[in-house]
Amino acid sequence: MTNQTSKINVSRRQFLKASATATGGFSLGVFLPGCATFGDSGVSEDHTWTANAWLEITDTSKVIFTLDRIEMGQGTTTGLTTLLAEELDVEPRTILVKYAPVANVYRNPDYGLQMTGGSNSLSSSWVQIREAGASAREMLVAAAAEVYNVPLDQCQAKNGKVILRDGDKQLSYGELALLAASQSVPAKPKLKPASEFRFIGKQNKRLDISGKVNGSTAYGIDTEIEGMAYAVVSRCPVLGGKVKQFDASQALQAKGVIGVFEIYNGIAIVAEQYWQARKAQNMLEIEWDEGALATLSSDDMFNTFKQAAIDDEGKQVREEGDFNDAIDTASRVIEVEYQTPFLAHATLEPMNCVVEVSEEKAQVWAPTQAPDLARIAVARVTDLSPSDVDVHVTAIGGGFGRRLTQDFIEEAAAVAYQAKRPIKLMWSREEDTQHDWYRPATYHKFKATLNEASEVTGWDHQIVAPNLLDWYVRDAAPAQYPWSPKFMYGMLGSIGLAMQGIAVPKDETAIEGAVTVPYSIPNLQVRHTHADIGVPVSFWRSVGHSQNAFYVESFIDELAHETSADPYQFRRSLLQDHPHHLNVLELVAEKAGWNTPLPKGLFRGIAVHKSFKSYAAQVVELSVNNGAIKVHRVVCAIDCGTVVNPDIVKAQMEGGIIFALTAALHGEISVKNGRVEQSNFDDYALLRMNETPVIEVHIVDSDESPTGVGEPGVPPLAPALANALFAATGKRLRSLPLRLVS
Repeated sequence: MTNQTSKINVSRRQFLKASATATGGFSLGVFLPGCATFGDSGVSEDHTWTANAWLEITDTSKVIFTLDRIEMGQGTTTGLTTLLAEELDVEPRTILVKYAPVANVYRNPDYGLQMTGGSNSLSSSWVQIREAGASAREMLVAAAAEVYNVPLDQCQAKNGKVILRDGDKQLSYGELALLAASQSVPAKPKLKPASEFRFIGKQNKRLDISGKVNGSTAYGIDTEIEGMAYAVVSRCPVLGGKVKQFDASQALQAKGVIGVFEIYNGIAIVAEQYWQARKAQNMLEIEWDEGALATLSSDDMFNTFKQAAIDDEGKQVREEGDFNDAIDTASRVIEVEYQTPFLAHATLEPMNCVVEVSEEKAQVWAPTQAPDLARIAVARVTDLSPSDVDVHVTAIGGGFGRRLTQDFIEEAAAVAYQAKRPIKLMWSREEDTQHDWYRPATYHKFKATLNEASEVTGWDHQIVAPNLLDWYVRDAAPAQYPWSPKFMYGMLGSIGLAMQGIAVPKDETAIEGAVTVPYSIPNLQVRHTHADIGVPVSFWRSVGHSQNAFYVESFIDELAHETSADPYQFRRSLLQDHPHHLNVLELVAEKAGWNTPLPKGLFRGIAVHKSFKSYAAQVVELSVNNGAIKVHRVVCAIDCGTVVNPDIVKAQMEGGIIFALTAALHGEISVKNGRVEQSNFDDYALLRMNETPVIEVHIVDSDESPTGVGEPGVPPLAPALANALFAATGKRLRSLPLRLVS
């Protein structure tokens, strides 16, 4: 065992690099999604193999996997580790998982950024991580065959050992590691067939559950470092407002207060303890420049959207047939309008961050979904470059897209930079609600044509909504080019917006789920009218699908009623060209007993939707009593390709349904005089235990590659609920939240 690292043959895809560590361990650099190249391999001063993306097997048979995705309750750690364990043939629970540092090689291939979101962690790594484990397994087997001087087929990897088939000899992975590192890396390792899976597709326990039960899991809000002070920030109560002037004389006299600092978006108070900072915050006297949104109300906003729909017919994003011809020949024309309000994320762990800034380095401990964007946030408000910022990602107590935006990290860094000591910034629940980056409020217009036979001949859908990239590009563009000088950050954002569809993907968040409406209608068009009133917006669980499924599936239900057709059978008749949609629709109808009568007072609604490459259908059963809505049962069918962990899939469907039901019944962020009216869970309610229905999840058997599960459970719920309410009351509710009484 030496400090030299063996340079091993690399395949044509440069998929892997292998070496012997100084301790005799076997290190395998893994080409994960987004990895274009590897830096020089080597052994660090502490004799630890360092690589951008890697699997290490030590001489004690410890398997260490560096994971390039974030765990926020969705089961990423368990899912991706299971892939590695399957091919390496070790128990998933025996693998030590470490989060990856910030590096270009860990960028999500779908986004070009190092982030976790979009329900693609498993699908984007399905082949690569399995091939990494299979390659290591084959190299270990080759090493054992060399030791025993037998053909390869006489050796078998199993349970962390290589066993001689015709005898009782066996060697542990640790014993073989050094010799395995000298083997050639397979150009195309053989993956296990599904018939041999030991872990994939089984009811595996989550690897992170014990830490959550015993309290050892470290969330961002748990972070404590030596010399740390606490900070709170007073922000303008009017959206987009700024500080005009302030008086901090009383606050500075308060117990424990260290300093008061003006930062880019407010006034920060730093104290020895959190509640000292909070108490001193009430002593500040601040005069605000309320800005352009000082008179904005929710009614004004929707009136603006409606006028925009009149003034701008929108950009055509899908067109089939000739809708104008359908209008000219129609026997009937149906026209309706829908709208949805802003929604907050309401993560149970509020925004928080710990930052330590020195002249040469910054250390960040944060529950972030996008660590390379976090570096940009810190660099923007300090003298440091992104490469000078180390981000330590913690477990996340709820993400839902909120932690893709790095404002809370930027604030903490701005305070730490001035305070000259480590700072822990924590938002209150009220701040979290009133200064969120919201799911957009949107307005939609539908027009459908029917012929004399009551067949739907035309579909026109006008979407009035902002683009999320307009807001997100501020941090995303510089993160893609972290070497750029700071004066170019704004320019990069403008270039990114201008190059959509050329150098960067088009922003389809406003139209996703609507532009791909699956129903066979001969004359169909979808249009997008861009409208943005200046309220910060960002990604929310299932993004545009969360709204557009409500619109599309509610309106298709209206058309079923207009043609006197059963809502389920009406959908079936229009989905013959979309077998995946049809399959989950039929499955959910069967499991819900759609064709069987319900007890008196119960009513059903149905919806089907594709999002994040998965197909989901849901049936809602409910009752209505004096205007009060009670959801009794939700049946869900999900087709998400090959299932790695059925229990996690079911849990994600259940969580998505509860999340969506919360929004459908309670979710609304309203604005008055430029101020968000809601503040805490008393007026921005979450679903309570007594409101939670029985939930049944049925998974479609599939041998296709895995698709998303974190978000596809959300979109069908609201329309299925609205459609059930129509069945119960005869009232068509075209706005969220769904309320029968005011």
